[in-house]
Amino acid sequence: MRWTRLPALALVSTIVAALPAASATAAPDHRAAANPVTFALLGDTPYSDAQRAQFPALVDDVNADPRVSFVLHAGDVKSGSSTCDDARFADLRRLYDTFADPFVLTPGDNEWTDCHRTAAGGYLPTERLDAVRRVFYPQAGSTIGGRPTPVLSQAADPRHRDYRENVLFVRSRIVFATVHVVGSENDLAPWSQLPGGDRPDLRLAEFEARTAAALDWIDATFAAARLTAAPGVLLMMQAEPLATPGYADIRARIAERAAAYGRPVLLVHGDEHVYEVEPTYAGVANLTRLETYGDTASNWLRVTADPRAAAVFSWQSETVAG
Repeated sequence: MRWTRLPALALVSTIVAALPAASATAAPDHRAAANPVTFALLGDTPYSDAQRAQFPALVDDVNADPRVSFVLHAGDVKSGSSTCDDARFADLRRLYDTFADPFVLTPGDNEWTDCHRTAAGGYLPTERLDAVRRVFYPQAGSTIGGRPTPVLSQAADPRHRDYRENVLFVRSRIVFATVHVVGSENDLAPWSQLPGGDRPDLRLAEFEARTAAALDWIDATFAAARLTAAPGVLLMMQAEPLATPGYADIRARIAERAAAYGRPVLLVHGDEHVYEVEPTYAGVANLTRLETYGDTASNWLRVTADPRAAAVFSWQSETVAG
């Protein structure tokens, strides 16, 4: 199926049509039979040259686990003080392609927003965002990694055709989606080290357009989950959506949609480099925040999504030997 040619109004109906026994009437029991799915969850890695050297061992560890069927990376493929040049991006793309399974990445601030920093090369952030899309999302509607796999990309929507990095897919009747939300106050932090100074008009226009796309994508994700009676939803973004100006609208939308959905929702992110779990996130009983490990090439999370389990999502920490 050529997702990228679909008109905007057909997106959610196409998700539903693509699922076996997908409608709520066909599967009134949201825990109807389906096998669990297990995946690896990473973030903020490799964060340094030393971690870049260690990363192949992490890849080997993930590849050796027969339970893992895909890999999620919650953004920041490098540190905020390392260069944002094309050569680094190309090297990291080759590295991520060594995973045996499909690899799904959501962008972080370090690979574009923070590239205005002198240490990162003094790049115009929006130019680096274009580069990130070229390198890590070369074909809208397909993952990278060892087995490129079709996904639904928001680029299929003419209103948001630039946002190929926002993707949605279904495994074991569970809806997975990535939403481009990053640190540095979601790009509200000034590009203060940019040669010639900040460009607030360009920066704010970028923020507003990406936020509008994010809100629409969150709506589409939960609409698909409701229509298919999905047993759970996983949303992945780079930064935690705090109650601050850069994230307030996104946080409120997630909380509202999750509460109305009523089934387990796992909000996955990175950015702060601390493994952390927060149930009842934003005051919503069925919403759990999971922050993955960061600034390490030695730890990752093995997550299982089981449509037959009441909580749907469970995970355990893994440490790379040596």
